[in-house]
Amino acid sequence: MLFLIMKKVILGATGSIGSSLAKKLVESGEQVHLVGRDEASLSELANELNSTFTKCDMLEENFSEKIVNDLQDEQVNGLAYCVGSIDLKPLKLTKKSDFMQSFNLNLVSATEIIKSLADNLKTNKGSIVLFSTVAVKQGFPNHAIVSSAKGAVEGLTLALAAEYAPNIRVNCIAPSLTNSKISNFLLKNEKMADSIAKMHPLKRIGEGDDSASVAKFLLTNESSWVTGQIFGVDGGRSSVA
Repeated sequence: MLFLIMKKVILGATGSIGSSLAKKLVESGEQVHLVGRDEASLSELANELNSTFTKCDMLEENFSEKIVNDLQDEQVNGLAYCVGSIDLKPLKLTKKSDFMQSFNLNLVSATEIIKSLADNLKTNKGSIVLFSTVAVKQGFPNHAIVSSAKGAVEGLTLALAAEYAPNIRVNCIAPSLTNSKISNFLLKNEKMADSIAKMHPLKRIGEGDDSASVAKFLLTNESSWVTGQIFGVDGGRSSVA
């Protein structure tokens, strides 16, 4: 009997959530293909996990072609788009380009890689995991850019869950603030970090492992009857007073 080796593709693999997810999948016996723009970090993680990788920026033209070419016709049964941004400005200081870049990174590039791998995922009854933010469900000041882009991601999740059923499952994770490189500007001040932590019922900042554990569940057959859902991994901030 011939057993096909399946891979799960992780974009944003060197970020806090992406790297945690890659490690969790490999620890459970899965094979992964890593995608990111920091070649040094990407190569180091790929060596650690004995995995393949593609170095590219998700805002590059035709970035998805690089990924597909590097996969070399391998079978894919999972896709996690762990890419995001924290664009904080009052609306009066925003420019059209701020919104366009955020939408391109968070939404449009996600659709490009999904389109490129859709047939592969369909053949293998795959799963897609996208990422939103708690700020879509709970309004925060100065979040117009990122909340609108990630709100579009949640809409995309539901649309694709309907379009791709029953062959591909599509779900989304909406974390609250998580320790990462992109959140360092908010968390490097200890008093500010402590204040933000106290805004959560569970009284701490999120870690990459928190969202990665849910993403791993959604990418495997353990969640085979789950699609079209938005999962808040947010310390209770979106729903508990």
